[in-house]
Amino acid sequence: MVSKSTRLEPEIIRVGVVIVLGAIMSILDTTIVAVALHTLSHDFHVDVATIQWVTTGYLLALAVVIPVSGWAIHRIGAKTVYMVSLVLFVAGSALSGLAWSAASLILFRVLQGLGGGMILPVGQSIMARTAGPQRMGQVMGIIGVPQLLGPILGPVIGGVIISNTSWRWIFFVNVPIGLIALGLARRSLPKTPADRGHRFDLLGFALLSPGLALIVYGLAEVGTRGGFHGAAVWDSLITGLVLCVLFVFRSLRAPEPLIDMKLFRDRTFSLASTGIFLVGATLYGTMFLLPLYYQIVRGDSAWLAGLMMAPQGVGAALSMRTGGLMADRRGPRSVVPYGVLILAIGTFFYTQVTATSNYWLLGSALFIRGLGMGATMMPTFAASYYNLTHEDVPKATSATNILRQVGGSLGVAVFAVVLQTQITHRLPAIGLAIQAGKIHANPSQLQALAASFAHSFWWSFAISLVAFIPAVFLPNRGLAAQRSGSAPVVHSQPESTP
Repeated sequence: MVSKSTRLEPEIIRVGVVIVLGAIMSILDTTIVAVALHTLSHDFHVDVATIQWVTTGYLLALAVVIPVSGWAIHRIGAKTVYMVSLVLFVAGSALSGLAWSAASLILFRVLQGLGGGMILPVGQSIMARTAGPQRMGQVMGIIGVPQLLGPILGPVIGGVIISNTSWRWIFFVNVPIGLIALGLARRSLPKTPADRGHRFDLLGFALLSPGLALIVYGLAEVGTRGGFHGAAVWDSLITGLVLCVLFVFRSLRAPEPLIDMKLFRDRTFSLASTGIFLVGATLYGTMFLLPLYYQIVRGDSAWLAGLMMAPQGVGAALSMRTGGLMADRRGPRSVVPYGVLILAIGTFFYTQVTATSNYWLLGSALFIRGLGMGATMMPTFAASYYNLTHEDVPKATSATNILRQVGGSLGVAVFAVVLQTQITHRLPAIGLAIQAGKIHANPSQLQALAASFAHSFWWSFAISLVAFIPAVFLPNRGLAAQRSGSAPVVHSQPESTP
C-alpha cells in the first residue's frame, strides 16, 4: 500500500503539469537574457548599465504585479487569472522579440513581467488548494522544478540560442510553449468560484509598487554613478523606503490589504518568509554574477558561459524531492539548516575565484551549491503554509512570492552595485571599456577583474550564512503530522492504494 503522503493522485499531477509548464517560462526569463547582455548592448549601441534594465525591469514587474494576484484570485477566480496571465506573458514575449531599440525592449519586458508575475503565485495557490497541506512538501517539490531549474537552465538555453541564432529567439521560443500551456489550462485546471465582494486595495498598490521600484532604481543608480552620491540616488532610496513603510502601516489597518501583514504574526510564516527573501537574493544575485564572470574575465562564449551554470541545476534536481519528503515527514528544521550550510559552502569557493580558476573546481562548487539550494528553497516555501487556513493560502502565496522576487531584485541590484564599485576602484580608467568589450585586458587587469567578482561573491556567501538563522527555528514536526494536530486542513484526499 502507498500512503497518501507519498502518492499524488492523477488530478494533482495533471494540474501540476499545467502549472509547471507556465511557470517554467516565467522563471526562465528572469535569467535567460543574462548571457545576452553583451550582444544586446552591441546591437542597440548602449552600455551595459543601460541594457541591464532588460533584466531589472522584468524582475521589478514581477514583484509589482504579484500583490494583485491574491485579489484577482478572489475576484475572478484562479483559473481565469492564470489564463489571462499566460496571454499577457505570450504577448510580451512576442513584442520583446520584435523590439527595435533598448527602450522598446525594456518596455516590452515589463509587459512580459506583468503577465509572468502572476503565473507562479496563482499556480501555487491552485496546487495548494488541490493537494492539501499534508503533501505541501511534495507539491512544492513539483512547483520547485521551474523555480530552481529555471534560473539555472535559463543561461544555458540563452547561451545556445545566442551562439546559434538571433537573440530574438530568446523571446520567440516562449510563444508556442505559452499557447500550449493556455490550451492545457483551459482543459485541465479546476474551475474556482469568483467572489465579487472583495475590493482591490488601490491605495496599498499605489504605495507598494512605486516604493519597490524606487528602491531598486536607487540601488541600480548607485552602480551607475559608482557610489551613494547624487540627488537621484538618495531621493529614490528615501522615497521608496517611506512608501514601503507607509504601505506596512496601511496594510495593518486596511480591511482587505494587498498583502495581509497579519500573516507575519505567525512565527513560522515570518521565519519562512525571511528565509525565502534571503535565498531569493543569493539565488538571483549569484546567477547575475556568474555569466558575467565567465564572459568578462574568462572570455568565454555565451554558450559556454550558460553551460557552466548547469551543475547547479543537476545538484538541485538531485536534492529537491528528497528535501520535500523529509520536510513532510520530519519537519523543515530537519532539512533547511543543512541545506543552507551546503549552499554557503558551495558559494565560499567562488569567493576565492581568480582569472585562472580550474573549471572542474568551479563546476563542482556550483554542484554543491545546487544540492543546498534544492534542500532549502521548497521546504522553506512549504513551511510557510504550516499553520495556515484554507482562506489564508492565496494571501500567503502572494506574500511569499513577493518576498522571493523582491529579494531577487535587490540581490541583483546590490551585487551589481558591489561589482561595479569594485571594478571602478581596481580599474578606474578602463574598467567600463573592458566590460563593454571595447578593449582587451592584460593578465594583471584580468586578475583585478577576478578579484572584483570574488569580493562580490563574499556578499552572496554572507547572505547564505544569515539565512541559517531563521532556518534553525523552523518547525521540527512534519506537515503530515501537523494535520492531525491543531492546524486546520486546507484540503484532504481519500486514501489510495496502488
